Amino acid sequence: MEITRIFDLLDHLKNNYPSDAILAAKKNGNWIKYSTDDYIRYSNLFSIGLLALGFEKGDKIATVTNNRPEWNFIDMGMLQVGIVHVPLYPTISLDEYKYILTHSDVKAVIISDKQLYAKLEKLIGTIPAITKVYIFNEVEGVANWNEIIALGEQNEAHFKTRFNEIKDTIKPEDLATIIYTSGTTGTAKGVMLSHRNLVTNFISTSKIQPLKYGHKVLSFLPLCHIYERMMNYHYQYLGISIYYAENMGTIAADLTEIKADGFTAVPRVLEKIYGKIVAQGKDLPWLKKEIFQWALKLGSRYELNGQNGKFYELKLKIADKLVFSKWRAAIGGRIQVVVSGGAALQPLLSRIFWAADIKVVEGYGLTETSPVIAVGYPFWPKIKFGTIGPILEGVEVKFDEEGEILVKGPNVMMGYYKDPEYTKQVFDEEGWFHTGDIGMMVDGEFLKITDRKKEIFKLSSGKYVAPQLIENKFKESIFIEQIMVVGENEKFASALISPNFNYLHFWASKYKIHYRDNEELIKKTLVIERIQREVDLVNKELGDHEKIKRFRLVCEEWSPQSGELSPTLKLRRNIIYKKYDHILREIFQYSKNDENGK
Repeated sequence: MEITRIFDLLDHLKNNYPSDAILAAKKNGNWIKYSTDDYIRYSNLFSIGLLALGFEKGDKIATVTNNRPEWNFIDMGMLQVGIVHVPLYPTISLDEYKYILTHSDVKAVIISDKQLYAKLEKLIGTIPAITKVYIFNEVEGVANWNEIIALGEQNEAHFKTRFNEIKDTIKPEDLATIIYTSGTTGTAKGVMLSHRNLVTNFISTSKIQPLKYGHKVLSFLPLCHIYERMMNYHYQYLGISIYYAENMGTIAADLTEIKADGFTAVPRVLEKIYGKIVAQGKDLPWLKKEIFQWALKLGSRYELNGQNGKFYELKLKIADKLVFSKWRAAIGGRIQVVVSGGAALQPLLSRIFWAADIKVVEGYGLTETSPVIAVGYPFWPKIKFGTIGPILEGVEVKFDEEGEILVKGPNVMMGYYKDPEYTKQVFDEEGWFHTGDIGMMVDGEFLKITDRKKEIFKLSSGKYVAPQLIENKFKESIFIEQIMVVGENEKFASALISPNFNYLHFWASKYKIHYRDNEELIKKTLVIERIQREVDLVNKELGDHEKIKRFRLVCEEWSPQSGELSPTLKLRRNIIYKKYDHILREIFQYSKNDENGK
């Protein structure tokens, strides 16, 4: 059967991939598994329950929840009867919740647990359009989502004909979901995506996926984000079983326990995995540490398809037996592919993971493009380090005179909800969507992203600085958790650095540096000197105008909760500028004779 609407996946699964565990999640220490039949049954009952409650095609329902099988039941349940799903991050601020819940016109909210309900209860009461609130976990006095399922069972015979009639009226071009972009600046925008947008994306990406029916993946990135959501459909399209991680702290244990064949990640997760491995390597006895460091250096020089020659490949086999095989064992021993997206991955990490036979491929896209525009293949020659990969089948890409990436295709959004003016701004007269990213094609085949158009800045010398490229190089250091490069209209580039405090605490203990808190720690001369060495090391790889002439350490760990990062872990530059305005002004205080900022 042809899949043209997202919920067609249910019949596709039934006809092609009957499974006892198409979806699974951990509860009280045990994996609770749901079969293909369970999935279809719960989805249908949820659809009928919504109709029995009086919801109609075109209504909107918001979800604020962690990843779990039930997310799929309610997602498909809504889509089958034309209800628009508005998923929200559990980590955003109350102001953001208020804006989105009001702007989106949702009539109901489904929440995962008691903690989130306590956070949202009073706010929801101030929004007249919201008439119903449901919760997944049991909370006294709050309607449970199971009540909708029960209502579906009670009314199945009565509403079955209407259910099928509505389902048949839904077209591929109909609105399926509104996803509010977290945004690094300004107010969140509601991206309207149709069934066709998402279906074409998960079918096109499936053609390069090595995993198939019978394989297992671990899911831990938020399903409210377009990247994980599309991959969630993508896995189902291929009959791959999806296990939802217990929480972010159990990823390694869960990967090992289920013996996962793959997972999706953002670069920050892979950076943390690598950072943890490197930190453990520094604690090894002398000989093992030497072998470990040798393997890392070898991995950093890895080239695809044996291009380094037979002697290198022989050394790599030795490194694999002594070091890299242990890395794979630590994440279950069966990982065939890791798909990284959401931000640029450091080429160094790509090389080292591939050397360790952990095939990490990068995808690039935006919420507005459902999301994938280009993706690397998990096999040579359709992959090139330092680039994303080939343009996805069915997607067109060109560049304007400034190098901005322009896109056309069935994956490009319908527009921004209730914002026709901004929609007009991002589409030109020929219908090309302007991504806001600067890029280029390498070897005529591989897309490379150089920076965000709005984030590139000019020094007073007239030379341009692309901060993301520089920031990614610095984040290869185990001492640096986050960094923001600054210097617009100044003589030189500088940076704010939020250190990797977990490692810095270990390092300070090793060198007997005493401190009360992080604020005192970052003022220690030895700490500043050690970070300066990291800065000097990276500066050697940069052009003169890109070099970081000054930096300041900050004592806060940047996160979505504290506001410096978006929910997808991108820098919210405007917020950081405001928060550290006094430090930034101090950085750029220099005399007229101080041309180098020393």
